[in-house]
Amino acid sequence: MRLSRNKQRGMEKLSLHRRSLLGELETLGVRITAQRRALIEVIQTAEGHLDATMLLDAARKRDAHINRATVYRTVELLKKLGLIDELDLMHLTGEKHFYEVRTTVDHLHLACVECGRIEEFTSPLFERLKAEISLRNEFEIRVIRLEVGGCCKTCSKQHDNTAARGAASPG
Repeated sequence: MRLSRNKQRGMEKLSLHRRSLLGELETLGVRITAQRRALIEVIQTAEGHLDATMLLDAARKRDAHINRATVYRTVELLKKLGLIDELDLMHLTGEKHFYEVRTTVDHLHLACVECGRIEEFTSPLFERLKAEISLRNEFEIRVIRLEVGGCCKTCSKQHDNTAARGAASPG
């Protein structure tokens, strides 16, 4: 899946900086083996959301000895430490879970149900909504996971073009 960042017209864009996984693990005193380092580097540099199989395949290009158990143990450690998020992403490709480095700003995932493209979105309005939820409910938000399913710009245009061709052809 390709990752892109969306800017809503007329709204200031909030930056989605990803945490430094290796830096944070070293600060916490977590032992980093060569295999764990390879996995973490793959997650850190991913341009999209990775499932466990994609993570294993990419990590094996760096270290052929990495096995599936190492992937799952490392993912569980990173989730437990709050460094990565696990996402369902509308089950676009079956019962898969995807992983991404937690960002410094919460964001939404816009999932195209046609092509599977995932766009990350955030705005000051979303930040104000979170603040209002916290204030009104005296609730400390620690995790935000929001996915919006629909049709991306490219797929919408393809539908429009197909509909226009169908209307123009003699029937």
